[in-house]
Amino acid sequence: MDNNFVGSGHLFKYETELYLRGYKLIAGVDEAGRGPLAGPVVAAAVIFKQGVVIDGVDDSKKLSGKNRERLFYEIRKNAISYGVGMISNKRIDEINILRATFEAMKRAVERLSVKPDYILIDGRDEPFETNEQMSIIKGDSLSYSVAAASIIAKVTRDKIMNFYDKIYPNYGFNHNKGYATAGHIEAIKALGRCDIHRKSFRLQFEKNPQMHLEL
Repeated sequence: MDNNFVGSGHLFKYETELYLRGYKLIAGVDEAGRGPLAGPVVAAAVIFKQGVVIDGVDDSKKLSGKNRERLFYEIRKNAISYGVGMISNKRIDEINILRATFEAMKRAVERLSVKPDYILIDGRDEPFETNEQMSIIKGDSLSYSVAAASIIAKVTRDKIMNFYDKIYPNYGFNHNKGYATAGHIEAIKALGRCDIHRKSFRLQFEKNPQMHLEL
C-alpha cells in the first residue's frame, strides 16, 4: 500500500476535485450481476481516507481472479468503511433489474459505518436522494473509489455463486457465475431453471421453442 497520495493519474481525477472542494468522505459505488440469468445483484460502497492508495486497484473486469481476490482483502483492510448490498433473484423478478440495482446500491451505502459527504456512482443514473452525488459512465475505470467498489462487489458475488454451485451443481455456476454461457444455456434446456434463476429474464428458446437460440 502506498500512503503518499499525490492526486495524479486518471483514477484520482474525481476524488482530487472533490477533496479540493472540501469533501472528506467520498464513497465509490458499483454493482456486479446486472446481466446474469441467475443469482443476486450485488452492490458495494467504499470510502478511503485521503492519502490511502492500494497498488493495483482498477476496474474489476480488467483484473485476474487472483488479483481481484488479493485486492478484495486489501481494500477491506484499508478502507475507512465499506458496505455491501445484495438483492435476490426473486426481488429482481418483482421490481425489475434496474430498480433492484438501485436498491442494492442504497443498501450498500446504508451499511457504511460513516455517512459519506459525496457519492460517486458507476453508470448513468443517480439513485440516491441527495445532490451530493455524481454518476460516471465507465466510472470503474475512471475513479479509484468506484474501482475499489467494483472489486468488492464482483468478488462478493463470485463467492455467492460458488456457494450456489454446491447446491445446484449441474449449472456450472462456479465457472459462469450465472451468465448466459453456452453450457449454462444447455443446462437450462435440459433441466429447466432452478430456484436462483431470474424468471423475468426470458431466453429466445423460451419465447419460441422452435427458434434457434442466439448467444
